[in-house]
Amino acid sequence: MYKLKNGLSVELIQGDITEIEADAIVNAANSYLKHGGGVAYAIVKKGGYIIQKESDEYVNKYGPVPVGEVAVTSAGKLKAKYIIHAVGPRYGIEGDDKLESAIRKALEKADELNLSSIALPAISTGIFGYPYEICASIMVNVIKSYKPKSIKKVIVVLYSNEAYQIFKRIFDENL
Repeated sequence: MYKLKNGLSVELIQGDITEIEADAIVNAANSYLKHGGGVAYAIVKKGGYIIQKESDEYVNKYGPVPVGEVAVTSAGKLKAKYIIHAVGPRYGIEGDDKLESAIRKALEKADELNLSSIALPAISTGIFGYPYEICASIMVNVIKSYKPKSIKKVIVVLYSNEAYQIFKRIFDENL
């Protein structure tokens, strides 16, 4: 557990984000909010089809979610109240500023919803190809510089041991 000067407590966990107790969990999403693989598929599989249904309704109403932006749905049967769908960039295509934006916008949305806890995955490190080192460095910088309103706790959830070890090293060096 890291205690930051901005008032946030940050915890790194190796595990399944769908099992985390937090007000919101963040889904590493694509612009069309089609949850067919990775974290997104695990969330819908465990949380229920209502998450995909609400995602489809969001896209039908507002259009695709731009890279670096977020959308919100309920969390279905999950322990969280909300899912914040953050659209990260594809490595080498959209740029690190879009990953920084996706992480920051997820935190801002949690504050907008007056939540106290949020769980983040390693956004864009799956099919979008971001190296864990780059994602961890960007995430650490966003969390450190963020000025929370209602958020007290950020839980970073890494599925693999490799991801956990890399994030732990980078967080230990920078927090």
